[in-house]
Amino acid sequence: MVDCVDGFAPFGAYRTWYRVCGDLRSGKVPLVVAHGGPGCTHDYVDAYRDLAQTGRAVIHYDQLGNGRSTHLPDQPAAFWQPRLFLDELDSLLRHLGIAQRYALLGQSWGGMLAAEHAVTAPPGLQALVIANSPASMPLWLQAAARLRAELPDDVQATLLSHESAGTTDSAAYKAATQVFYQRHVCRLDPWPDEVKRTFDAMDADPTVYHAMNGPTEFHVVGSLKDWSVIDRLHAIAVPTLLISGRHDEAAPEVVQPFADRIRDVEWVIFEHSSHMPHVEERPACMRAVADFLDRKLAAERAA
Repeated sequence: MVDCVDGFAPFGAYRTWYRVCGDLRSGKVPLVVAHGGPGCTHDYVDAYRDLAQTGRAVIHYDQLGNGRSTHLPDQPAAFWQPRLFLDELDSLLRHLGIAQRYALLGQSWGGMLAAEHAVTAPPGLQALVIANSPASMPLWLQAAARLRAELPDDVQATLLSHESAGTTDSAAYKAATQVFYQRHVCRLDPWPDEVKRTFDAMDADPTVYHAMNGPTEFHVVGSLKDWSVIDRLHAIAVPTLLISGRHDEAAPEVVQPFADRIRDVEWVIFEHSSHMPHVEERPACMRAVADFLDRKLAAERAA
């Protein structure tokens, strides 16, 4: 069993909750895990703490507005922008004293955030893992429309009628949404407790998710709807691992630009997973990430 400690990092007038599993002084490059959403919590990506068993410290955190970090339900939608979360990540790295030597794993929105971070060529970034993430939201929306068209006709009709009426908070709409989620977000039945905790937290305070995304994964009307990092991907200079699932809402066409434009890149597709290989095929996913980091972190081996 690996020991974990948690705490709060100051971020301006706010606080970012974090947890470190393992020893930051072990000699291995620590791994920071950025959760998705925007508006999720660290709970559903908690499985990545397994990597601390390899001797590598693993840091989870709840992004501002979520989980145990400061909630700001009264902030306007314009407050919630990628720049805010990039600044928060930089602040956390400095607080932990690892800004000069770290690896970064981002899942879904967290992978978008990780890509935004990596294209600035931060000197301390040693390796990058982009898990189940789109390179652009227009591509994501195209894929979502294709996957949504494969749903049963009655489910499609329910979704469309409630979106048109503005009643996306209705029980019928949420039930229809769950059909999509069971196919393309997490195919386990029932969902693991850590996944349920994240979705319950989002239901309790959907501020960030609604502002940046919208009411569902496939009805994106928030500030990220036109987001893209494609034209900047050439600036990523560190070894990068791409992760996706065969049934992922992050379909191959939305991941492909990462594979095409990042110089040192590998891509693993998990055949029995959708958007959460870290829970759907947990041991295999952990092995893939651990192997990638061990192979690619040359400075670590030299130490």
